[in-house]
Amino acid sequence: MNKKLINFIIKKYLKFDKKNPFISISAILAFIGVAIGVMVLILSMAIMNGTAKEFEKKLFTMNYPLTIFPKFSSVDNNLLQNLEDKFPQMKFSPYVTSQVILQNSDNMSGGIVYGIYPQKERVINSIFDEALKDKDLKKYEMMVGAGIKDELYLVPNEKVTLFFTDLNPAGFTSLPKMKRFKYVEDFKSGLNAYDKAYVYTHISSLQTILNKDENYFDGIHVYSDDAFKDIKLLQEELGANFGVVGWWQQNGNFFAAMQMEKTALFIVLMLIILVASLNIISSLLMTVMSRRKEIALLLSMGASSKEIKSIFLKLGTIIGFSGILSGIALGFVGYWILDTFEIVSLPADVYGTAKLPLDLAMFDFISIVIGAAVIVLLSSYYPASRATKIDVIEVLRNE
Repeated sequence: MNKKLINFIIKKYLKFDKKNPFISISAILAFIGVAIGVMVLILSMAIMNGTAKEFEKKLFTMNYPLTIFPKFSSVDNNLLQNLEDKFPQMKFSPYVTSQVILQNSDNMSGGIVYGIYPQKERVINSIFDEALKDKDLKKYEMMVGAGIKDELYLVPNEKVTLFFTDLNPAGFTSLPKMKRFKYVEDFKSGLNAYDKAYVYTHISSLQTILNKDENYFDGIHVYSDDAFKDIKLLQEELGANFGVVGWWQQNGNFFAAMQMEKTALFIVLMLIILVASLNIISSLLMTVMSRRKEIALLLSMGASSKEIKSIFLKLGTIIGFSGILSGIALGFVGYWILDTFEIVSLPADVYGTAKLPLDLAMFDFISIVIGAAVIVLLSSYYPASRATKIDVIEVLRNE
């Protein structure tokens, strides 16, 4: 194969054709289309990944990596001690919980109250720890989500009445249990659903109000660096009397929907590159048609069909791969700009963050490059194969 001849002709065909400018314009449009398609894919996948990671981070904290709950046996202090001794790599925080209605003056709000040991909760819940700072949470004191604070117009050290689902007998009727708690602090998780529902207090508060033994709990929240692995270890240790649920299982539908949306977006945006590749096909086909005489002369002078095919295949790949490389460069420049400057501002109560979250996974990047490369190669192959099917004798006789 004569590589010098192939490279010489490719350089000639890459130059702007003044006699047939539409061929060169079509090639330029193909280059721009592929570049824009790759750039948009990179930024879109980075935004989708970043958004998913941001939600995952918030849910990981507020839903806790793992939660142990009773099935047929009670979660007690002996079980807690046994788990802490056997799994020192995990952190455990027992809790008692109840649904409540909070009332401050004429304002009311529903919520879920968790009775916890503040020092144990600090270790596994960074949002709780940051909000509490150097304070402590004593009996009948509470920390509420920012949404509850705003809804009830709370100020520090204000007394708030909590109505519990448990009932107290009162003659022929039953009244809900109630107790006044002192509001000491609020937290912001970044997710409105938790900020408007969660309340934390010392575990002894709920144990007293709900008449529960101080050695028994409703469950245990567990922090783990590798929750997917540790959930199996805990299930083996606890047996059938207790259940263990991971944060991803509590939000499975949400993440499944996000993954489906990401896959659909990838496919749709890949169509941009597919459409751009049609310009590669049309540009190469027009080049073949306008260069029929030259191709016939090359074949008659001894050039092989393989060399002719290689010329147009390389011509298409140069246009396509130049677009892919330019798209990658533009994508990373756009990534840096969006990550460095707050060009796009998001409502924090909806998305969990005011800054546009970005995180481009290596798998997604490789998928984009491979997908674009396959489309470019397939788009170049058909015109290249057509160039070798020219009838040399007919072309030379007529043209």
